Amino acid sequence: VQLQASGGGLVQAGGSLTLSCAVSGRIVSSHAIGWFRQAPGKERKFVGAITWTGGTKYYADSAKERFSIYRENAKNTAYLQMSSLKPEDTAVYYCAALNSAWTDRYYVSLGENYNTWGQGTLVTVSS
Repeated sequence: VQLQASGGGLVQAGGSLTLSCAVSGRIVSSHAIGWFRQAPGKERKFVGAITWTGGTKYYADSAKERFSIYRENAKNTAYLQMSSLKPEDTAVYYCAALNSAWTDRYYVSLGENYNTWGQGTLVTVSS
């Protein structure tokens, strides 16, 4: 599986942006796609994840109110829809894939469980 994130850019505070994660290769039912972000000088943090087959969604507490994850299986693409963006949302956003027959919110929040990462896309929110 290979991943390519896109859709980042400059947006004003309060605006919206949708990131895409194009998935290529052999996707299996046990795959899940996660979104992480890394702000300048800070550690990478979990944003949310979605299982590929069932569409079960998991969110970080900081993301559940303003962010939404969904996927279009026919397009092999996962999305991170972000609204009411704040300057503190500025970060490089990464999508990643894990392959596990079992998931829960804690499991998908750990970057170490993902074996494939996209290249990241920069989101800058201006105040």
